[in-house]
Amino acid sequence: MYDQIVLEKGMYHLANRSFSEALEAADPSEQYAGTPLSQLDAFERQLKRFDIRVSGKDCDKVEKFFTTTQSAVLFPEFVRRAVKKGMEESILGELTAASANVNATSAKGFVIDETGGSYSTPVAEGAALTATAITETENAIALEKYGRLVTASYETVRTQRIDIFAVMLRAVGRKLAGAIAGSALGTITDAVTPVETATTTLAYADLTTLYAQFTDYDLTTVFASPTVIGSILAMSQMAERTLDANGNVRLPFGAKLIASPTLDNKTLVGISRDYALACLMGSDVLLESDRLINCQLDRIAVSVRVGFQPLMTGAAAVLSVKTS
Repeated sequence: MYDQIVLEKGMYHLANRSFSEALEAADPSEQYAGTPLSQLDAFERQLKRFDIRVSGKDCDKVEKFFTTTQSAVLFPEFVRRAVKKGMEESILGELTAASANVNATSAKGFVIDETGGSYSTPVAEGAALTATAITETENAIALEKYGRLVTASYETVRTQRIDIFAVMLRAVGRKLAGAIAGSALGTITDAVTPVETATTTLAYADLTTLYAQFTDYDLTTVFASPTVIGSILAMSQMAERTLDANGNVRLPFGAKLIASPTLDNKTLVGISRDYALACLMGSDVLLESDRLINCQLDRIAVSVRVGFQPLMTGAAAVLSVKTS
């Protein structure tokens, strides 16, 4: 049962297994089906075991994690989950068609060659089918390291409510993922030849030009800086703009409009989300777990490795505002 698990810092250093996975292996969630604990995962059951309340009006203070040597082992995973939750709230998920875990600092991508002929040309009886060639790229895709160093003394943090401290950690994760999303957008702008606006001022007709770049795939999402988003929202054609079920602004032709502060005020990126870009994860969110368990909160180093692979030609387009 969950209250009999022996927690130790070595659970963070198991080969090919995260702390949560180690907990789940020792205390499988399946055995709690039909019980009041069925909605909790193995980590959350440990929080319950040590009566650590991480939200609500009776939320505990950070020092509650350090009541015992075993409960202290839970703290790095709490930090990791808070940071990761912030990352999941960013626009990064709006950019990628698929994600893959890569146990390396680089990975080979692939190239799709469809120059052999058109899909629309009928194949004569007995003739060879037109080929789509998929080959490995010559150069490996580097999985770059992104990170942040959070500094705070234990004396500063210990009396903070856990939920307030979690908000701070989520903000770090959200901004970190925002920077990574900027790298993803940069991968697209590097791979695509931009189309230019008719004048130096962005007009609605330019947005329809961006839309017209998509023939085989649907334009699902348009990314632009907050300043450019503001100018688009001020267009007369957006007077009756539509919102989707989640409150996101949609352009009249259906594409979601998303702000990215990493883009300059002269660049708009449009993608077909399901076909444009793959995310290669070299690691999950990494922490110096031993330091956190030992109350050494003066330095919380958070990092992740990630790279991006452009996928289908024609699934992304870039609009550049004319400069002169």
